[in-house]
Amino acid sequence: MATWEDAFWESSVDSGVPRHEQRSGIYQRYVPDLIDGMALAVDGGVSRQVTPIERSIRLLNGPGAEGLAGIARFLLRSEAIASSRIEGISPSAQQVALAELGLTETIRGISEQAKLVANNMTVVRSATTELVEAETLTVENIVDLHRSLIPDEPHHHGLRAVQNWIGASRWTPIGATFVPPAPERVPGYMADLVDYMNGSAHAPLIQAAVVHAQFETIHPFTDGNGRVGRALIHTVLARRGLTERAVLPVSLVLATLRDRYVEGLTEYRHASAAGSAGASRSMNAWTATFIEAAEIAATQSEALMDAIHTLRAEWTDRLTAHRSASGVRPTPRADSTVSRLLGQLPEAPVLTATTLAKILQVSFPSASAALDELRQAGILTTRSIERGATAYVAREVLDIITMSERALASTQFDTRVSAPNRSVPARPTHG
Repeated sequence: MATWEDAFWESSVDSGVPRHEQRSGIYQRYVPDLIDGMALAVDGGVSRQVTPIERSIRLLNGPGAEGLAGIARFLLRSEAIASSRIEGISPSAQQVALAELGLTETIRGISEQAKLVANNMTVVRSATTELVEAETLTVENIVDLHRSLIPDEPHHHGLRAVQNWIGASRWTPIGATFVPPAPERVPGYMADLVDYMNGSAHAPLIQAAVVHAQFETIHPFTDGNGRVGRALIHTVLARRGLTERAVLPVSLVLATLRDRYVEGLTEYRHASAAGSAGASRSMNAWTATFIEAAEIAATQSEALMDAIHTLRAEWTDRLTAHRSASGVRPTPRADSTVSRLLGQLPEAPVLTATTLAKILQVSFPSASAALDELRQAGILTTRSIERGATAYVAREVLDIITMSERALASTQFDTRVSAPNRSVPARPTHG
């Protein structure tokens, strides 16, 4: 059973910091349970919650979810921002979309923050995809994921060989909020973690909750644990087939419910305090918090999917009206460049003719004509990005992304009731 062990801290600091930060002495560090093969007594109420929530998440993979996957990646900009170490700065969806375009084309006027975020979005997607597609996960897979998230900080790469802790002091674990297990225990705990991830003893949501909490409890790296821990949520849900097309923004909901999130992890870590019955209650308390966050994330994703569906219908009406007024066939052929472009917009709300030609494998003139037709129909606007080059912007898609991100940062998940509690893009102001 999980327990605490005493350890001695020998301070190496004798000047330059307050005296209480120079202390040597006894501190307690956590010795978690192994989780592979653990008998988890899931509370009946929690268990009954899981089934309908997982069903609603699976529906997000259905035929009505076109475009959701593309938009959902923008909702994870906060992960990219954290990975870029520019917390508190949240570039607009348009800036990030332009920066993504700038990875393959020359775009002027893009902020450095947006470039960093776009680059890290690409890295996170690529690294997480590798974990999802791996036949069998290994500890090295997770070490590689961590390395990809902080590529410019090699001194933090690899499993930690030193004691770390969570708390205000940089110099001593004495008095820390939480001290993870000893460094020599980390390889064994990580091996146990991936063994559990490779199995399916529990429902996907339960497994994701346990994996996230256990990873954060092991705290296997000297920095970047939060970013990897959030990525592992998506890894588990995708590997279990729960989120095949779109990323569920559970981590954003947990960030909004930060106090409850921290309380839940604390419950998980102190599960041994009252014997096996207390451990079961503590585990279920954390699991209930995680499942509630997943339910909120699914509800917000459903609202996002409905907004995309409504917008698509409006686009169709506008295009039909424009074509009718122009004296051409009201409805373009399904295989036409214009029709295919309409289907692509939620995935790629900022495009150039060059990029569209590559995506749809059509000629540059055909791509240009399709983009201009949607501009004339009032579906796209234009922006000059370089001498003689124009970007076409689906501003309404970007507005949906911004409003969804703002809602996910509200403790009531409705900005009309409570304002966002972290840095998010401003509300759209154009007409």
